[in-house]
Amino acid sequence: MTSALFSKTSRRGWLKQGAALSLAAAGSLRAFAQPQTALVLGDQAGGLRSLFEASRALEGAPFAYRWANFQGAAPLFEAQRGAAVDTAMAGDLPVLAAAVGKTPLKIVATRVGKADSLGIVVQPDSPLRSVADLRGKTVIVSSARGSISQYQLYGALEEAGVKREEVTVKFVLPTDAAAAFASKQIDAWAIFDPYYTIALQQGGRILRDGRGINTALGFITATESSLADPAKRAAIVQFLDRLARAGDWALANPEAYAQAYSQLTRLPIESSRIITARASVAGRPVSEADIAALQTVADRSARDDILPVRVDVRAITDTGVWKRPA
Repeated sequence: MTSALFSKTSRRGWLKQGAALSLAAAGSLRAFAQPQTALVLGDQAGGLRSLFEASRALEGAPFAYRWANFQGAAPLFEAQRGAAVDTAMAGDLPVLAAAVGKTPLKIVATRVGKADSLGIVVQPDSPLRSVADLRGKTVIVSSARGSISQYQLYGALEEAGVKREEVTVKFVLPTDAAAAFASKQIDAWAIFDPYYTIALQQGGRILRDGRGINTALGFITATESSLADPAKRAAIVQFLDRLARAGDWALANPEAYAQAYSQLTRLPIESSRIITARASVAGRPVSEADIAALQTVADRSARDDILPVRVDVRAITDTGVWKRPA
């Protein structure tokens, strides 16, 4: 049963939920006054912070840190472009879009999730029954151009034989789109977790999920200026070691992770169990297979005009930063 918090269809209700997901960026401030290297850790919808708080993997870290939380990848990478965060986490295409936007970043780690953590959702009583039915319709994509949801939509359209010009695409940030979807102002919405799961638990119906289209890979990026600072570089390596440890803990303790995520984000435990079960928690150094998979996304995105230019993935990857301890 869905919590009453998520049964409201008003814009106010959705914006309150969005505020809960935003988790004040000033939270979890660790003694910046101490003579330690300090990192600002970029996050989306509380995903990383909840993982670390549940696993306690950052306890005793030899660096100070605070969380900076954003509702989507686009504003997160704006912060990284302005050197307001040292690290960021996002899916495959947003990282490429950030690189096109001249964000001075390097990919330093890979996270592995599940491709059914995003999809195209429609209203429960919608006459739309297949992706082919989107011809002549408007689809809302969150959060911005170059998002994993845009890649999901274009992949689904190609699979169904629908030309992209046959569909009107509009880009709206998740919390605004969520409010519009809940009030039935949106017929079809391409979106990712946690917003995806919330929409489904409120009665939305899946038109097509990400399986077979999206890579289910996420990436941790570090700002080039942070990597050039020896002390910060060492702290980032420590952070990645602890991220891998946190992921191992989450995989071994799924219920404890879901409970912690629910408490931090204020989402119902039913939603939290689904979200955390398919979240990108497993962390590893960037492999050749990861580079090849991301290059495929980059090539297709340039071909489909999702990105204006082709990105050379190897050029934005630094495989020498982190080698996970055996």
